[in-house]
Amino acid sequence: MREKLIYGLGVVGSVLLVYNLYVILLQLPDEADQGAIYRIMFYHIPAFFTAGFCYITALIGSSMYLIKKEGVWDALAVSATEVGLVFAAINLITGMIWGRIIWGIWWAWDPRLTWALICWLVYAGYMMLRRAIDDPTERAKISGVLSIFAFVSVSITWKAIEWWRTQHPGPVLSFRTGGVKRVDSPIEHMIYQNWWALLMIAAVFLLIRMRQEQTQREIDAMRRQAHAL
Repeated sequence: MREKLIYGLGVVGSVLLVYNLYVILLQLPDEADQGAIYRIMFYHIPAFFTAGFCYITALIGSSMYLIKKEGVWDALAVSATEVGLVFAAINLITGMIWGRIIWGIWWAWDPRLTWALICWLVYAGYMMLRRAIDDPTERAKISGVLSIFAFVSVSITWKAIEWWRTQHPGPVLSFRTGGVKRVDSPIEHMIYQNWWALLMIAAVFLLIRMRQEQTQREIDAMRRQAHAL
């Protein structure tokens, strides 16, 4: 069942990504002020949303592990964190490219950019902490607590463009602006459509990574049993 889901999501997500790329490059017109470079938003914004979805999943997994003490929840948390780090890196890199063209510099210490980087570093620290703890139970418990506290950085990153008004554009999507249109409907529609594609790809990575994590746990358990003999 899991393999069928992986293949199904992978095929649908890949086809949708290719179709979206065709529409983005060949059907949507250039933006009046930014020209062709604005098209990077169709990956920059959905990657940000996808990373946030992964971090929420990690928060749920960590919380459920601390409540139920079941390894599958810890596996979900670490897998979601790894996938989230990938999409957060895509968001940061595309943002730097976009900023280089529009602002003339690769990086500005804008609150949204700065907190996005801090958020990435916090979750990268989560992964490093896991590697530093050998005992699986202790590792899952400490990592779960850190994951919950780490989500604070996600919340601050999300609200940064509303709390501090600097270089980064304010909210442009209708659900962030109370229904007020800040971008044209076809552009907003494509942002959401590409987000669905990235979510499917993220789900594939998450399912594969969870299977690898659970297999590794089984191998580690057998290894510990062998050492105990």
